[in-house]
Amino acid sequence: MDLQNTVKEALNALYHHPDDSVRMQADRYLQDFQRTLDAWQVLPSIRSLLPRFASFRSRFVFIFHARRFDFHCKFVNNLYFCVAYYAFYIIYLYMQEVLNYKIAARPERRRQFEKELTSQMEVALNILTACLTISELKEQVLEAFASWLRLKHGIPGSVLSSHPLVLTALSSLNSELLSEASVNVISELIHHTAAGNIDGVSANMPLIQVIVPQVMNLKAQLSDSTKDEEDVKAIARLFADMGDSYVELIATGSDESMLIVRALLEVASHPEYDIASMTFNFWHSLQLNLTKRESYISYGNEACIEAERNRRLQVFRPAYESLVSLVIFRVQYPEDYQDLSYEDLKEFKQTKYAVADVLTDASSVLGGDATLKILYMKLLEAVSGHGNSEHKEWRPAEAALFCIRAISNYVSVVEAEVMPQIMALLPKLPHQPQLLQTVCLTIGAYSKWLDSASCGLSVLPSVLDILMNGMGTSEECAAAAALAFRHICDDCRKKLCGCLEGLFHIYNRTVNGEDSFKVPAEDSLHLVEALSVVVTELPPDDAKRALEALCIPVITPLQEAINQGAESLSKRPSRQLTVHIDRFAYIFRYVNHPQVVADAIQRLWPIFKTIFDLRAWDMRTMESLCRACKYAVRTSGRFMGLTIGAMLEEIQSLYRQHHQPCFLYLSSEVIKIFGSDPSCADYLKNLIEALFQHTTRLLTNIQEFTARPDIADDCFLLASRCIRYCPQLFIPSSVFPSLVDCSMIGITVHHREASNSILHFLADIFDLASSSVGEQFIPIRDSVIIPRGASITRILVASLTGALPKSRVEVVSYTLLALTRTYGMQALEWAKKSVLLIPSTAVTDVERSRFLKALSDAASGGDTNGLTIPVEELSDVCRRNRAVQEIVQEALRPLELNMANVS
Repeated sequence: MDLQNTVKEALNALYHHPDDSVRMQADRYLQDFQRTLDAWQVLPSIRSLLPRFASFRSRFVFIFHARRFDFHCKFVNNLYFCVAYYAFYIIYLYMQEVLNYKIAARPERRRQFEKELTSQMEVALNILTACLTISELKEQVLEAFASWLRLKHGIPGSVLSSHPLVLTALSSLNSELLSEASVNVISELIHHTAAGNIDGVSANMPLIQVIVPQVMNLKAQLSDSTKDEEDVKAIARLFADMGDSYVELIATGSDESMLIVRALLEVASHPEYDIASMTFNFWHSLQLNLTKRESYISYGNEACIEAERNRRLQVFRPAYESLVSLVIFRVQYPEDYQDLSYEDLKEFKQTKYAVADVLTDASSVLGGDATLKILYMKLLEAVSGHGNSEHKEWRPAEAALFCIRAISNYVSVVEAEVMPQIMALLPKLPHQPQLLQTVCLTIGAYSKWLDSASCGLSVLPSVLDILMNGMGTSEECAAAAALAFRHICDDCRKKLCGCLEGLFHIYNRTVNGEDSFKVPAEDSLHLVEALSVVVTELPPDDAKRALEALCIPVITPLQEAINQGAESLSKRPSRQLTVHIDRFAYIFRYVNHPQVVADAIQRLWPIFKTIFDLRAWDMRTMESLCRACKYAVRTSGRFMGLTIGAMLEEIQSLYRQHHQPCFLYLSSEVIKIFGSDPSCADYLKNLIEALFQHTTRLLTNIQEFTARPDIADDCFLLASRCIRYCPQLFIPSSVFPSLVDCSMIGITVHHREASNSILHFLADIFDLASSSVGEQFIPIRDSVIIPRGASITRILVASLTGALPKSRVEVVSYTLLALTRTYGMQALEWAKKSVLLIPSTAVTDVERSRFLKALSDAASGGDTNGLTIPVEELSDVCRRNRAVQEIVQEALRPLELNMANVS
């Protein structure tokens, strides 16, 4: 007991005594004490204090010496186990700490800690090796080993290949119960041996040659029905890891690598999708390696490169052909598809998308036409089984067609062997809703083939009939048919110019909402677009008549609503108006006849003005109407004549009353088209001054920005447009300084789009010299920015360090960089003063200096990528916990800096 008390007193003195000499004396005593036999007697009662006086290395020494004692002695055995477990726990904990980014550690400290652990790698592995003798710890030891392997340890593959920990993990793969920890170790070793490049693989070949045969021995277990599913999943993971990590070696096509490929095909054939899909990334990576020219640079001249590329593609051709056949059944609807929950349906769709990606990878290797042949044979097998029955087994045919649709971009537009047969087969398929939906989507996917193929014109009538059937079957089918109709009209527009009567018949039935057609209103826009692109191909006079025909079914219900009186119009639900106005937006967007569209908007303006006047309070209707006007302005340009003046006068007046953000949005489009036109200067100047003056009166504090983010977003988007298209009207105006002040208030608004628009606006101001037009206005800009420069910088630094979410750091960094590049040393001084306001409890001098140096280097023309890490580290340090973040923001006070200079 006396000895225990003496040791405890020494420990207390070591860590708490104020006198340095006493602490040194206590340290010497404890160093001598731990080498004595008495330490063995005292250890059990003070083991909780062990980390305070036992160094990392001394724990290993302790274990090493303990092993020499008689293990028949129960006390020594228990004591050995206690200390061994404790040592294991400490090194495992250390590793978890270095990998845990939730711990609020400084980046520099994290790097230092990782470096310290890496330097002790050999000691750690020796302790773990010593702990292997304790059977109770084996699983935890291997798990800890897997964690330590994630460090950039630099241990040669030749050393690891014979290391006891590695050999233990490999031997555990063959045990009756597969060890999860062993799988984790082997997985980490595979990743380590890849090392990101072919040289890393070569250097680690001794270890690869040990790992690969052991993993390959597990192949038979993939198809063992008695094997636990989790074990099969773990084995599949190892094969997938080998494929992903050794893809460069595998891509050479050697006999050894093809053994791995065949094993991966077996994984891909597993009935469980979660297991099979583990290989999908490998097939993609291998495809990139086989098809990209960069993989063959070492072969020298073009002839050698092409020869090697062709050789490899031939080697892997059978594998990808097998892969295509293996994945088709994955996209087949389950028998109980009607009973699937929303989440199950969502998961099934994701599976289909993933399989589609695999098929495009296969098409890149095999060629689209060759892949199409394989899929066509599957389609023939599927349709041969259902005869004339309408609802017999349709699922295999639907799956094959889905796959055929997935590779449409890879099939030649002049393919003449298989596609004509597929198109001839489609009308014969049963009209089961899911199958018909896929048929319609497949037709749309091959619209370019229909335009280019020699038989395309003769096929069009039959496929249009299919689409009309689709429009009358179900809403999902109708939506797919409408989309396909749009694709066909877009790609076959020249062929269809002579079929306008039939096309308008389909269009009118859809837009008028005939009961026999089930096209949802939103999807009917596909047909509006479809007819509009065909009208674009007509001569102007024909286009004018066709445009009038397009507008009639759209304008009629709006005119009827207006005729019922102002009160009735103002009470209508928004959707009853926007469904028609949105169709006008599509007509104006896709009928590319500027004069024809300008004439149409002039005729329609009285109706539009009535809706503006009576529904200006209604955000949804105003957004729809402004969108239609935007596309009219974009298409017609300067053909709009007097209509544009009336439109701008309308929105300028209504904005003062109703503050609709879309009025700013429409003005932005007008500025883009007419900003440089001298004849428009007067009314554009009045427009932007009126809009900006009113907006700055609305957005007077951060609370207003938060409450009106859409106004802030569209206001500063408009301001950026003014800088680019009419700086001569905007920068000399009286609203320019007011808008800069307004932007300083709103930088830290948490609404992403609003904040980004403000930051881009400021960056555009700082970058004014990059524009030849804007260069003449630099003195005016400087007279506004320089007095505010210190405050702007401080707000930007506050935004980097916590005033804005971490996701905004990149945009804030660019704005700060633009400011620094423009104002050089002056801006760096502003940045220095701002960073110095942050207390040393939050940021060290080293971190400040690193940030300022990176900013200076980037501003001087250095690589801007060099700014990324110092900015992120400063941001991370200042956000490492809530208390630090509050300290930083309290020091910088960004919300108090509208016009205040940094003191």
